[in-house]
Amino acid sequence: MRFSKYMNEWLYGEDGYYKSFKAIGKEGDFFTAVSTSAFFGASIANYIYSLMQDDIRKKDVALVEIGAHQGYLMGDMIRWLYTLDESLLDSMRFIIVERQDAVIKAQKEYFDKNFGNAVNIEYVKSLSELNLDSAIFVSNEIFDAFPCNLFKDGKVAVVSEHKIDWIDASIKEIEFAKKHNLRTGEIAVGYEEFAKEIVSCAKSFDFLSFDYGEKYVRNDFSIRVYSKHKTYPLFDEELKLQEHFKKSDITYDVNFAHLIDAFNSVGAKLIEYGTQARALVRFGIIDILEQYYKVSTQAQYLAQADKVKTLIAPTVMGDRFKLVHFRS
Repeated sequence: MRFSKYMNEWLYGEDGYYKSFKAIGKEGDFFTAVSTSAFFGASIANYIYSLMQDDIRKKDVALVEIGAHQGYLMGDMIRWLYTLDESLLDSMRFIIVERQDAVIKAQKEYFDKNFGNAVNIEYVKSLSELNLDSAIFVSNEIFDAFPCNLFKDGKVAVVSEHKIDWIDASIKEIEFAKKHNLRTGEIAVGYEEFAKEIVSCAKSFDFLSFDYGEKYVRNDFSIRVYSKHKTYPLFDEELKLQEHFKKSDITYDVNFAHLIDAFNSVGAKLIEYGTQARALVRFGIIDILEQYYKVSTQAQYLAQADKVKTLIAPTVMGDRFKLVHFRS
């Protein structure tokens, strides 16, 4: 089978890695911006509120998170929106797109515990279930979990019994490689269909997503396996695929040029592409931290300031992660 099918089975097949709820943070396989600090979600909410203030979005807009995991990001955004304007909890719709029942169950438990009946969270398993007039889509680290094919010098990877071999690439894959100056690396599968689904489910939208990657190809494989905060390159001789299959996370760097092409092809306009650091500072994360300073102890403030530093420091997450923002 082609590697994309193997990866899809690894992550989403029966008993796949993402079929059950996975911890994030110290107890899990990896960290994300969401698990690092609640100020990440607050900053995004701050920007969403600015869109309302600028009359780009109305107060009845639907906030849709795709791949919400524990629900922490949606929760953090709701808390800050409530701080800015209590009426938004009644005027806005809050929707989570999640196809895994075990994850939905964990999210519902989190929202029941933290918000009770104060907030109504709607759940759908597919974007095709939505028909929205106006929406703001938010996601964090979803595109690195799309299955991908592995391309190298005109050939693509196939897998049999957890062993990788190479066959001639298709004409379509070769054309893609020429367009993106790709000699060696990953070709994501599904970006085009995803962009079509976003455009189809909302008449007007802003789409904001954070992920790691670049707008150019490195001409090297970035695909890797994460297990208990250790990283194993896929082609590491010591890595035994059968030992990690469906048990560890597998991911790769996003080719943002590919993603931008996919959204442009369906008529969405690129508003911004840039580092997470620049985006969060522009969204107001420093101002939010200063407001927190006024109501917290010095120890509390220093702890949160250290977490914010992790989000925006160039040598940690600040430059490695990118924001991409589309509008239609």
